[in-house]
Amino acid sequence: MKKPRPDQLYAAPLDEIVDFNFDETVVDVFPDMINRSVPGYSTLINVAGVLSSEYAQASSRLYDLGCSLGAITFSMRRRLTQLGCTIVAVDNSDAMLARCRQYVQDDAGDVPVEFVCANIQDVAIEQASVVVLNLTLQFIDPVQRSAMITKIYDGMLPGGVLLLSEKLTFDDVDEAVFFTEVHHAFKRSNGYSELEVSQKRAALDNVLVPETRAQHEARLRGAGFSEVRQWFQCLNFVSFIAVK
Repeated sequence: MKKPRPDQLYAAPLDEIVDFNFDETVVDVFPDMINRSVPGYSTLINVAGVLSSEYAQASSRLYDLGCSLGAITFSMRRRLTQLGCTIVAVDNSDAMLARCRQYVQDDAGDVPVEFVCANIQDVAIEQASVVVLNLTLQFIDPVQRSAMITKIYDGMLPGGVLLLSEKLTFDDVDEAVFFTEVHHAFKRSNGYSELEVSQKRAALDNVLVPETRAQHEARLRGAGFSEVRQWFQCLNFVSFIAVK
């Protein structure tokens, strides 16, 4: 397994800051980047695997949509006890998916994993008992998000669940300022400089579009989910479980 490098992508001043892209340079530093940037990330991954194992149904499909290097895929795979399940790992980054595939090949788990390189909007959801969107929906055009959630709902078995984890924005200005400042302080506490925080934020401005808690809950209920619960929050990152 290739050892990840420390994230120094934004450590030096850049003449031009281009939109963030999950290319080979990001793949090499992604584990370091995500753990230093997303508060509570390890808990988010671990408990998502626990919830998946609780709701998985025998002979069903579990989807990791926007799988990146497969953290959710592995968390599900190592906990599944139901027979006949297949995990479908989807990402539109060739570099991410290639590395994820290599990690799975090196892993001792026996739950089959199907890899799909595509935009998640183009992937059919079928016989799904668990679908995970882990920090993924926020990278989709907001006008396409409701259709995505509805498609997931339609492809789910009765009793199936969607685990949706996202970065939040806030309508209240003071609340928004508070969470932004504390999130930046979290990054600085993990060794990022002010320059790195600023340049990374600029690179994500046109790519990552967060929404409010109320927007997410309304969309999930509008798609038909009968039960929507927020099970996780750490600063401005949350996760919901929605039951069909």
